[in-house]
Amino acid sequence: MKKQYFKKGVEIIKEGTLSDCAYIIESGSVQVSKILSTGEEQVIGILQENDIFGEMGLIDCLPRSANVVALEDCTVSVMTQEVFQSLSRHNPTALMPVLKVLARRLRKALGIIEGVEGYKIT
Repeated sequence: MKKQYFKKGVEIIKEGTLSDCAYIIESGSVQVSKILSTGEEQVIGILQENDIFGEMGLIDCLPRSANVVALEDCTVSVMTQEVFQSLSRHNPTALMPVLKVLARRLRKALGIIEGVEGYKIT
């Protein structure tokens, strides 16, 4: 995987742009946020060393669902489609961290939906 460097304040991912890779934070931290229909920015979370972001785009190649901005100078490893496909063929267990992140984030989203909608998803 190749490394990329981002200075503090740089937008790494812009919501709505096309996607085809994920990022693993080697050093530094990033803020993940969405722009609400009101135009207000909603911070979703802060990610740090060893965290993964952009994984949905890596898998489905759909537009980015959030913005990601470097909170400090960052070094990230870029997991491209080619790397992902190679790992899935030759070392599928190496993809477990990505799958665990997806499952954790899906559970969190479902918990939020349950709270907002007032029903339990089974």
